[in-house]
Amino acid sequence: MSCHDEGGVRRPDGKKRVLLMGNPNVGKSVVFSTLTNKRVITANYAGTTVSAMEGDLAQANEPAVLIDVPGVYTLQAVSKAEEAAVTMLQEGADVIVCVLDATNLERNLQLAKALKTQDIPVVFLLNMVDVAEHKGIQIDVNKLEGYLQAPVIPGVAVKRKGFTRLMAEINKVLMGKSHAAKGETVDTEPPGVIADDVLTYREYEETLMDKCERWTIQPATGLPIAILSVLLALGFVVGMGKAVRAVFFLPLLHNYYIPFAEGVAARITTEGTMLYAILAGEFGVLIKAVEWPIALILPYVFFFYITLSFLEDSGYLPRLGILIDGLLRRFGLHGHSIIPISMGYGCAVPAIIGTRAAASMKERLIISALVSLAVPCIAQTGAFIALLGDHSFLLLLSIFLVSFVVMFISGTVLNKMLKGTLDPVLIEVPNLLAPSLSTLWGKVKMRTKHFMIEAEIPMIIGILVAALTIETGALTYVSFIVEPVVVNFLGLPPEASVALILGVVRRELAVLPLLGMDLTLAQMFVGSVVALLYIPCMSVFFVLVKEFRLKWAAAISAATIVLAFVIGGLANYGIQLVQWVSLTLGGGM
Repeated sequence: MSCHDEGGVRRPDGKKRVLLMGNPNVGKSVVFSTLTNKRVITANYAGTTVSAMEGDLAQANEPAVLIDVPGVYTLQAVSKAEEAAVTMLQEGADVIVCVLDATNLERNLQLAKALKTQDIPVVFLLNMVDVAEHKGIQIDVNKLEGYLQAPVIPGVAVKRKGFTRLMAEINKVLMGKSHAAKGETVDTEPPGVIADDVLTYREYEETLMDKCERWTIQPATGLPIAILSVLLALGFVVGMGKAVRAVFFLPLLHNYYIPFAEGVAARITTEGTMLYAILAGEFGVLIKAVEWPIALILPYVFFFYITLSFLEDSGYLPRLGILIDGLLRRFGLHGHSIIPISMGYGCAVPAIIGTRAAASMKERLIISALVSLAVPCIAQTGAFIALLGDHSFLLLLSIFLVSFVVMFISGTVLNKMLKGTLDPVLIEVPNLLAPSLSTLWGKVKMRTKHFMIEAEIPMIIGILVAALTIETGALTYVSFIVEPVVVNFLGLPPEASVALILGVVRRELAVLPLLGMDLTLAQMFVGSVVALLYIPCMSVFFVLVKEFRLKWAAAISAATIVLAFVIGGLANYGIQLVQWVSLTLGGGM
């Protein structure tokens, strides 16, 4: 029995229900942001809206909620994301807003026709008509409306074109006045026949952007472009982050904030007491709670999110997935898996949740394990840059090389261990577009804000634990217990054990304590390798439990601890061997 009836679908709060649907990469999230005046992630790839967003529909004549449904190609669910979309549709709605991609109309028509068979009115937004016209594609909108028997509104979401008429049509439906009546008979012509009738093509001169679209997916040109893009992205994040730190944050911290914090601590208690040390000592909460997340990490976080958002909104990431599809298949993944993996470089939590768009449980487990094991989040990456970047850019690159090698070997092993098959899947290739600056800026602000909210409290807790561990003498006891591993096997100073304690709280806290220690380059590298592979932080552990249950979360955590110490120890002995050989050969000359 459908939830929809003549009276419409009423939520418990009395608001009507509007579903925003369409294929992946058609611009639904941009439409959602505009219609609700609510900023959300608007990435140009599949899987972004696995967890549906909702917001009050602005300019609606009646109170209504707009729900951004995960992107689907058909109503036959083959993934968690598609199952969620179908479930939302089955729950009923007052109207469906279906976004169509004008540059890939035939592919979109399959879902459009399926939605018209539902007992719910549909309004279509034909998005990216400007890109279609640029490519020489002309669409007869009147004919298309005749085939779909519903309003079809040409628009450009990133420029907010077509939204006035779109809202007018939505309001007609909500008020019961629309000609997009539910239950109408849909034209029986297949999508290919409809597309042939409504589309006309004209010759057009290929632009540089058109050439780039072709070059980025051809191995001969795509691989060099990918390598160059990664190096430029890393250089931009490191260079701009260091510049902002040096020019703004560090002078502000050392010249103004630290003297202020020490003054506050001196007013509360006497210098030299345990309380003063906890507030403003080596791991003083008042100082480190600002220095670590803001002065050391925030600049790198900010510029990383600019880079990631640009790659997302330009449509480049799916093209990168096509290039490395063959490599990823060696350990049981598709090329589209580059999307959640790249999200892991921001934060592992949304990356693991994003695996719901994967076609099989095996693929979800492999991606989640690799992200938890060897993909440093942006906060941890910022800590690596702060630790290694000032000493050796090559050493910093080597940490990412270790990450890639461990991912490849671990993925290959997991592919052989886990049962399941790699089902065929469509890799979506959106148009290569110049991102909307306003949309990109909104995304960067939101992501940076979320980082500060999510990082600050756990980091304060971690700093407080470190201060108490040191000032109460507990560190001496802990160091004695772990000395065979930390000192003898890893070659690190005893106080480095505090990093292992804090790494459980947040991953960057396994790196930041090393900044205040007098370490050699070899010790910095070994410490970074251990921190890279060390146990997932608490938030990642809990999301693993939620998505895959305690057994799998515990298995991943145990594997990361073992691999961190084993590979860190091998790195230590390998460096010692190289140094011994170098000294021996040098002495014999």
